[in-house]
Amino acid sequence: MSKVYVNFEKRVGDIRPMHAVNNGPSCNPRSNLGAWGIEQKNGNLEEYIAAGIPYARTHDASYHAKYGLEHTVDVHAIFPDFDKDPEDPASYDFVCTDHYMDMIEAGGAKIFYRLGSRIEHEVKKYGTLPPKDYKKWAVICEHIIRHYTEGWADGTCRDIEYWEIWNEPDLDADDSSNKRNWGGTKKEFFEFYHVAATHLKNAFPHLKIGGPASSFNMEWVEEFIAQLKAPLDFFSWHTYAFKPETFVENAKRVRELLDRHGYVNTESILNEWNYVKAWVGREYRYSRAVAKTAKGAAFNLSSMIECQKAGVDMLMYYDANPSTTFNAIFDFDSIDSFVTTAYYAFPMFNELYKLGEEVESFSDAPNIYVMGATGEDRAAIVFTHYNDDDSAEPMRVSIELCGFAKDSKTVASVYRVDDNKQYAFVENITFFGERLVIERDIPNYTSYLLKLKIESR
Repeated sequence: MSKVYVNFEKRVGDIRPMHAVNNGPSCNPRSNLGAWGIEQKNGNLEEYIAAGIPYARTHDASYHAKYGLEHTVDVHAIFPDFDKDPEDPASYDFVCTDHYMDMIEAGGAKIFYRLGSRIEHEVKKYGTLPPKDYKKWAVICEHIIRHYTEGWADGTCRDIEYWEIWNEPDLDADDSSNKRNWGGTKKEFFEFYHVAATHLKNAFPHLKIGGPASSFNMEWVEEFIAQLKAPLDFFSWHTYAFKPETFVENAKRVRELLDRHGYVNTESILNEWNYVKAWVGREYRYSRAVAKTAKGAAFNLSSMIECQKAGVDMLMYYDANPSTTFNAIFDFDSIDSFVTTAYYAFPMFNELYKLGEEVESFSDAPNIYVMGATGEDRAAIVFTHYNDDDSAEPMRVSIELCGFAKDSKTVASVYRVDDNKQYAFVENITFFGERLVIERDIPNYTSYLLKLKIESR
């Protein structure tokens, strides 16, 4: 029998935002009453809020019409004529992006702003070409930041801390015939990042300036970090996989590399991830299908758990944008619900995030993942059985909880996510004292949340 153990007396650190995403909700424009689509339910604002999503990265926002398409977020969309004066407010077009920023904040998330361009798969490139003048590009970004954080050019004073420079400049080799994210060479990007990051950090020492949202070409990354002389408040990177352990392995490699080069305080942020078994053929189609199911929920939850334990500072799922292939948590084609089964990993993890402090937990089985959290007179754990082998049998598990409430009556409310029950309440378990042991057969791709509350002392 496998064992799961959670000790609420031993606190091990803060719960970090492992349930952040790329992009915000999709909802109607403001009505005359100032509501966001409440009067006509054709958006996912309510579900987005219910997930408790803490941050939304703005990459690839221009794929979605309600966000503003090619008129939003990207630097070349906001500053469409590079030859104009960056000091002149008339050179900028903020309208659609202003609206999109409102939309994200209406969803309860903080904005994580990607400076640069969406990925460009088209035969002709626009925003992914290297700027003609790196310093001028940095000055343009400075004014974008001032518009959103200091009110410049009829802007706002939003609390936007993270500003990311570019996206996946290492995706394609220098000699590639189809450079999708950075049209220049590796050496040119190194110079570009140095100019942009140095300028922006000097202008905004209180903000976090980082990047470059690496596609995890480790040879490229090692050279980038080794030659870097510019500020790097956070290093962002991407991984798509079908085992949570892949994220853990890559997180360790990133942390070791940053520490070795003296970037011990630089945050490690995995801000694109999802279930991908392969990028072509039947396995790719399989990946897109199962990512929406209970298997996707178990994969999502186990990945959040393992990245929290591996010391990743933030995890950002790709994608919540309804116009991308990789949105596996919202379903706009369903008659009954705007969410998939995989969505429920996010509100489940949010229950831990709201409590605040992670506690000691472990499992002696390689495919049972567990994490606990505590705060005041409440506590919670999540655990899931995730084995990528679809034929895996249920596992008999003994779950021991201890150290939560001595000499008290506690009620543990049990919730389950599987292919038959979408985030369903299962039962209440009442116990006295500081120890509870329960045994369950846990089918593969089944996830549980236990919410503990002291009823009386």
